[in-house]
Formats: sequence, structure tokens, C-alpha cells
Amino acid sequence: MKTWKEELNGRIDAELSKEIDAFETQIKLRFQGQMDEKVFAESRLRRGVYGQRYDNGSRHDGIRRQTLDYPSGDSVKGPETLWDAPGMQRIKIPFGGVTPDQLDILADLAEEYSSGVAHITTRQDFQLHFVHIEDTPSMMRRLASVGITTREACGNSVRNVTACPLAGVCQGEVFDVTPYSRGMHEFLLGHPDTQDFGRKFKVAFSGCRGEACGLAKMHDLGLIAAVRVEDGIERRGFECYVGGGLGAVPHQATLLDEFLPVEELLPTAQAIARIFARLGEKENRSRARFKFLVAKLGIDEFRRLLQEERKKMPQAREWSVHYEDEQEFSKESRELVRLDLEEVLPAFKVWYQANVSLQRQQGFGTVAIALPLGDISSSQLRAVGEIARRYSQDQLRTTVEQNILLRWVELTDLSAIYKELNEIGLASPVAGTIADVTACPGTDTCKLGIASSRGLAAEIRKRLSNKSLELDKAVTDLRIKISGCFNSCGQHHVADLGFYGTSRTVSNRKVPHFQVVLGGSWGENAGAYGMGIGSVPSRSIPLVIERITGRYVEDRVSEEPFKDFVGRIGKKDLRGMIQDLTKVPTYEEDPAFYSDWGDPREFSMGDMGIGECAGEVVSLIDFDLAEAERLLFEAQLSLDEGDAVAASKGSLEAMVQAAKGLVKTEFLDVPNETETIVREFKERFYDTKIFFDRFAKGKFANYLLRRHTQPEEDHADGSRQLVEEAQLFIEAAHSCYAKIAESRMVDSSVPISSQRNKGIVGADQ
Repeated sequence: MKTWKEELNGRIDAELSKEIDAFETQIKLRFQGQMDEKVFAESRLRRGVYGQRYDNGSRHDGIRRQTLDYPSGDSVKGPETLWDAPGMQRIKIPFGGVTPDQLDILADLAEEYSSGVAHITTRQDFQLHFVHIEDTPSMMRRLASVGITTREACGNSVRNVTACPLAGVCQGEVFDVTPYSRGMHEFLLGHPDTQDFGRKFKVAFSGCRGEACGLAKMHDLGLIAAVRVEDGIERRGFECYVGGGLGAVPHQATLLDEFLPVEELLPTAQAIARIFARLGEKENRSRARFKFLVAKLGIDEFRRLLQEERKKMPQAREWSVHYEDEQEFSKESRELVRLDLEEVLPAFKVWYQANVSLQRQQGFGTVAIALPLGDISSSQLRAVGEIARRYSQDQLRTTVEQNILLRWVELTDLSAIYKELNEIGLASPVAGTIADVTACPGTDTCKLGIASSRGLAAEIRKRLSNKSLELDKAVTDLRIKISGCFNSCGQHHVADLGFYGTSRTVSNRKVPHFQVVLGGSWGENAGAYGMGIGSVPSRSIPLVIERITGRYVEDRVSEEPFKDFVGRIGKKDLRGMIQDLTKVPTYEEDPAFYSDWGDPREFSMGDMGIGECAGEVVSLIDFDLAEAERLLFEAQLSLDEGDAVAASKGSLEAMVQAAKGLVKTEFLDVPNETETIVREFKERFYDTKIFFDRFAKGKFANYLLRRHTQPEEDHADGSRQLVEEAQLFIEAAHSCYAKIAESRMVDSSVPISSQRNKGIVGADQ
């Protein structure tokens, strides 16, 4: 039986296939104890592979697992696996664009490797839970065969580039931002200048200023479509915002440039990445996000640094992108139909009003498929893919509200689509309403979760859905967003009614609570953040919603928005409204208060663990040396298999990779060319004797220099010698790096290659 690697040979992009092969080798090396755990953790996180929580009473036992075969014929099973329990795989979906064929693969993977359920995140990604790490390379190959990557889905990297799901069809957009978000994703993915961040970096695109769209103002880099007429010609560009972010300490982004021309989009993003990598915090993780750097520098100083960086950057051919607008579809075969909602079924009418929006293209609309808590089963995924093939020109987008959007739907097909969605349980008429609650995974799977965000969200959704026809119109359009902790993965800061998990101790027992955050602005691209008014027991949160929305309906002035109502009433009065709900009855009076939604056990904080939203900060040279060791390991395998040519080639590649890591400590932009790397290594580390040690002097460096200029014969004996020499060279590179790190502690202001001449670094140190 063929492996997926054999089955998909030739059907995956060669570079991507090579990366997945490398990750599979890293898994083997880690299992054998030949790769540092810190480096491997950041490597797997950059592949979207997380550990997850297993203590919430909802274990998934009996899920299929594979074993990973090793060259020795042994395999890894049971407690010898990397994790004692399966983890989670995050899957990148740039700007939320997904096809029916991709949905089919996601459905298969959820069924074969996970729990049969896929989850859509608040960044338009997919996540599969209860996945064994042994299976992830096969999953990645199958995803790659339909154009999906997991690369940099987590870790200290550029995360998924998000965009308004209505881009290209919205009636109010300035222009379609889809090609620009795609171009940004492709440019930054794996870019050398994005590999040395202290924390994650998030980018979003929005087609207009006034709506929610891409929530540009809460991102590290937010871009809002703009046009300017110059010499009678309309030019496209973006309002460019920097330094936004939620988390425990939310920052609103600051306007960097009123009009950034599209031709400057990619070079500006690259320059920002270089500044963040160079000046961003690396030690204190709580201050390592880009927003703290912008706040520390101030926008004027940051703008000055950006202009300087932009001037000195070498011209890159990747900047010259031709952005083509998305394909437009036309109606040729059918008459335009006006729906008379008075004559259709009441249920269809309610669904239409909540879930359907008219496109700017006459005769077409979009259909929002509201997913409870962002979850969708494998069978539902396949059915949605079939609906998209028949009715929406294969056009789908995931949304930051954890739903799926069908685009380019002819209005004449709406009743048929409603019927088919209803048959698979996905015709809930709540999309974009108060009942369409957004929630992060919380204590279900996240190690940082304090209280059950999903459990609370499910309860609120059920209650509000049951009374949706009774809700006042002013309340219907409000947004509720819930996070399991203060980190704001559920985006509670930009909700009308936001909640994040906390805990209180009552009579020596822990009680799950949620902090109530009111008055955030979902519109205007996350134009304002809400304010906290107090912490309330989780069991009382539905009553908080009922009480506050009731007061809003009664006391609002004219068409007063909820945000303005909250500002007018004031924090003191609002807190007074819910003061009695903050009280906790004794355990004997009501034990339900001492357990969380969806979990019958008594609540405990002992379940928490160390989060894996991003790995520890790992230097670029750590990655380069780890990659050199992987290349050497594969050269050793080739030698064992009798392939002397591959062993010889691999040993040279391993030494060059290690040398490259050292060179990058001084010359970050060193071209990825063997000739240049070896020359720079010789000038900076051999000629200066920095690479020398007390005993071998320059012997180990000569292994690389000789091999590069005088290739050995590729016979078995010669190849074995080259592999052994490469091993010694890599060990010497590790020693040299340790010496560099120590020397920089002595005088970080002086370049390493100059320190020996100043007597700071000696050849034999």
C-alpha cells in the first residue's frame, strides 16, 4: 500500500514538498533525542502543530492513530510518542478563500485523523483537534495537493493574512482587496525577514472604512482600501495602520500613512518586518508584540525608521506584482427575479433576512452559513462543497465570525439552497445577529483557558435563538464575543457585549467567572474597544445579557448605537445594574455555580497548563544549525542506503547551511547562493580566525573550504569521510556560535568580526 508521500509524488509544489519532508525528518530526530526540544517546538508551531488540553471531561478516545516507521524498523507507540495525547493542527486559509475541492480534503482529514469535526477560527483558519503528530506530515501533503499550507499558522511568525469575506462583491467597497491580501500572503510566507520575530505578527485588509470588514484597526498591520486621483488618473492605495492588537493589553492601531500606493505595499511590509525583527522585544514575552514597539518608539520615530529602512533595502523582484482583480461572473441564462418575501415560507423569510446579502453585481447575493461555535462536521463540509459547486461558482470564504460565506449565488437559487442547507442542519437564521456568538476554544482544548467560553457561548446561542422573533431590532444586530481568558482570542474587546474568563474563590472553592466588557465597536474596522464593568459568575452571564439589553431597549435615545448608550449611561451605573448578579450562592444553596458550562465536574484551576500560542524565542542561527543537522542526518541515511552521490551532496549542503547561520549573525541579507555563503564565511570567520578553536585551529573550517573548491569523488569511502567531516564542522559551528554569544555579552556594540582586532575576542577563546 502506497504512503501519501508516494501517492502524491509530483502533485505537490516541489519546494513545499521539500519543506514537509524536512518536518518529517525533524519529528524523527526529536523522537530519537537528536533535536533540541525548544527548537523543535518552535519548528512544529510554525507548521501549525500544537499540544492541546485534555482535562475538561470531553476526551476523545479511540481515535485512529498511526505509527511512524524509522530506518531501524522500529516504531513509536503509546507513551513513547511526543505527546501523551493528540494535539491540534491549524490550517491557513489566506483571506478566507476556500474551494469545494479543498473542503473535501478537509472533510477527509477531519474524519480520518481527527474527531470528524473541523473548526473555523476568528482568523479565517481551520483547526482540527485530537490529531497525532505522527500523522501531520501526511495531512500536510494532502492539504498541499489542493494548494493549502500550514506553514507559519502559529509560532513567532506572520499569521494568516485576513480580509473582508465580502471583498469583490460588497456594495460599499472602494475596491476588491482580495488580490492584495493574496499577494501579501505569498510574499511574506517564509520570507527571510519574517523569521526572527519575538512574537506573532498579524495583517488584515479591509475594502472600506466604515464597516467591520477586516477589522484593520486591531492588527499589527491594517490596510484599508483607498483611491486618489493624480493627474486625472485614479490610483489605488491603502490607509496604513500599525501597532494594533488585542490580548491582555489592547492597543488601537495608529495611522502610519494616509495613502500607501499599491506598488509600495510589499516593500513597506518587508521594511516593517525588518524593524520588528531587529528592535522588537525578545526577552520579555509579555512586551514582545509589535504594538509595544510602536508605542515605545512613537509613531513619528517609527515612521522615520521605516523611511530609513526602506531606502537601504535591496530591490526585490518579488515587489513587482501585477494584482489582477477577481473574476466577475455574469447572468446569461436566467431572468432577474425579485423575491416577494410576503409569499414565501415564514422560516425562509427569517433566514433570508438574516443570512442573505445582495451583491453589488445585480442578480447575485451572498449566503452566510452560520456555524454553531464555528464547528462543522465532515459530512456537512462535503455537502457545503457540493452546494458551492452547483450554486455559487465554487466561491466560498470563511469569516472572522467563524462562519462560511457562499458568494455569487443567483437570487433564483436561494430557495433551493435554503432547502439543502436545512436538510444538513445549517440553515440557522442567525448569521450576523446577537445569537451568532463568537467564542475561542477556551477550556475545551486551550491550555490557557480559565473558563468555558464555548460552553457559555452554546448556552447563550440556544437561549437567544429560541427567542429570536421576540428580540427588539435594536438588540438583534448586537455582537457577543467570548474569550476563555484575558488574551482576547474571542475578540471580546471589539464586541458590543464581550466576556472573558476569570476565576474567584468562594469559601475555599473556585468559581468560574467572566469579566463583562461593554461598548466595543465591531464597525469602523474595530473602531473602539469596550470597557470592563465587573466580574460575574459564569452561571449568571445570560442574566447579565438579558438585563443590559433590556435597559438598552428601554432607555436608548432615538437610534442611539449601543456604544454611545454605554458611554452615556457610564460604567458606575452599568455596574450597579448587575451588582446583585456578582454574588455567588453557597455550594449547598446551588452547586451548579461551582461547575462550568458543559462540564459537570467541580470547577478547578489545576487544569491549566503552559500555552502554545507561540513558541519560545529561538534565534535564526538555532534554526540554521538545526537544519544543518537535519541535512546531515539525511546524508547519513543516504550513506546507509548505498547512495554515495546523495550522501556527498548532502554533507556539503549541511556544512553550507551551518556556515550560512554563522554569516547571518553579521550579514542578515546574505544571498542564498553557495558561492557567496562560503566566501562570506571565509572572510568573516576563517580569515579573522573566529572559527578557530584551541586545538584544531582552522582544520574544521578547511573541511568546507576544500570540499567547496575541490569536490571529492562520490564513492562510498569518500562519502563516509565527507559525512564525518560535516559532523565535525557543524559541531565547530555550534562552538563558534557559543563564543559569539559570549563575546556579544562583552560588547554588543562592536561587530564580531572587528572584536578580535580590538582584543575583545581571541582566536583561542
